[in-house]
Amino acid sequence: MSLESLEEGHYGSPGPLRDKLVAAILSGEKTGTSSLVQQYEMDGDPLPAVGDREAILDSDGNRVCATENTEVTVVPFGDITLQQALDEGEGFESISDWQTAHRQFWESEQFRASMGEDYRGITADTPVVYVRFKVIARA
Repeated sequence: MSLESLEEGHYGSPGPLRDKLVAAILSGEKTGTSSLVQQYEMDGDPLPAVGDREAILDSDGNRVCATENTEVTVVPFGDITLQQALDEGEGFESISDWQTAHRQFWESEQFRASMGEDYRGITADTPVVYVRFKVIARA
């Protein structure tokens, strides 16, 4: 499989956050990720699907590995499970830790600006796309 033929996958902004997330993917600590359904709606993009593959980029834009989605669910923000939080591989020890970190990110000034004036913010009912994935190739 050629990593060059796959869509690009971006985790966090280039820099320390992306470096941390990519390292967690490569080590197998990170096997899940979450995003807002509203992001896909606003961009006019389809939701991820089981079997989708992407090439994960590091902070320098290098394709470091390929992942394949093994599970995709839409769940309210308030219903994320502890296992989903743990599988994000970011050191969350509780659902509360996950919610706090994600609320801070999704409510940040930078994120709000990227979403535009139609952004609805985060409530317990906000739909979140949760994706589990596995690494299927390395650069």
